[in-house]
Amino acid sequence: MTPRKSLTTTALTCAVLAGSGLLTGCQNGSDAKSPSAASASTQPHGYVEGAEEASEQQSRLVLADAGTGAVEVLDLITEDTTSLKRNEGIRSLRTDGRFAYLSSDGGTRVVDTGAWTVDHGDHVHYYRAAIRDVGVVAGAVAPRVHSDQAVTAVSSAKGGTRLLDRKKLEDGAVPPATELTGTGSGVVVPYKERLLVTAAGARKDSVEVRDRDGAGVATLKEPCAQARGEAVTRRGVVFGCADGALLVSEDKGTFQAEKIPYGTSVGASERAAEFHHRAGSTTLAARSGDDAVWVLDVTDRSWTRVRTGPVVAANTAGEGAPLLVLGEDGTLTAYDIATRKSIARKKLLAEGAESAAVEIDTSRAYVNDAAGRKVYEIDYSDHLRLARTFRLDFSPTYMVEAGR
Repeated sequence: MTPRKSLTTTALTCAVLAGSGLLTGCQNGSDAKSPSAASASTQPHGYVEGAEEASEQQSRLVLADAGTGAVEVLDLITEDTTSLKRNEGIRSLRTDGRFAYLSSDGGTRVVDTGAWTVDHGDHVHYYRAAIRDVGVVAGAVAPRVHSDQAVTAVSSAKGGTRLLDRKKLEDGAVPPATELTGTGSGVVVPYKERLLVTAAGARKDSVEVRDRDGAGVATLKEPCAQARGEAVTRRGVVFGCADGALLVSEDKGTFQAEKIPYGTSVGASERAAEFHHRAGSTTLAARSGDDAVWVLDVTDRSWTRVRTGPVVAANTAGEGAPLLVLGEDGTLTAYDIATRKSIARKKLLAEGAESAAVEIDTSRAYVNDAAGRKVYEIDYSDHLRLARTFRLDFSPTYMVEAGR
């Protein structure tokens, strides 16, 4: 086991940060011990009522058992687990960084993991709070979920998107959803106070820009045929297209789209259709067919295809970190992205790796072992050293990391 990390509360004041230009966009609040008595001038910078600010990322794993419906949250700082009520028939598990979304035939259940990061670009705040159930978004099945500070968009696999007031989710309740019309089977990504909508309107190969109420603002000229897969990065939103990726960015209220082509002919089964990456990174990983992985460097506008053999899951921290690939035989392999060669291997899973995931942050990766009832913490910068093993009393079929 690695030593437990200590928590600290920041003591920076609004007055100091205002003078340095770092206050822009941050939320003010009261003193944590006496919120009603403190004045605005003495409120700690970044204060959030009901949450504790920490000096480092507060990572938590949400784990769900498809067989029994067990749902637990594992705190990676304290190593404590929190059991939540069971959720029968779980079909998928996703996160937007703070909330976890467990999909079943009855809809999508929302869990507040109580851990999140607020990134203002020039500085970052880390928070931890109580873990709690929030409620159910009815009718949303196997959705893709994206959020910003104001709105959460839940795009169902059956078609249609529901918009939820983010502040009300943070207050602990699922608010009445707003149905966004004219989205078909596309996905909606809130970005820069607008909504980006794929495969909507008259042009099914386009990305539309809409306002918060769903009214059209613009249709981007650069097409994205057969849009599948999306990711939000520091440089913009990436959408997977039949001929590569479309990068949508914003500058002073104007949205631009730039195609990042594969540069070679890519069959439908080999295209990137689901991206994975470390939060804040601009390097994305996506499966390419049954035996390879695409790495998309958004900064360099380049693709790299790494032949890996049969692959179950892949991810990368980017910025010089290796590509991590979990094979069907349960072996985790690290690849040097520049040379496309294997640099380390570790056998983790004895059997049944089909449902496993690779979650990654700035220093560790996590792999769930449903058959072994374990989660492995890997130091990917140290030849895939096994840092910790978390033993569970249920099978972690699904796993996502929150707090990012």
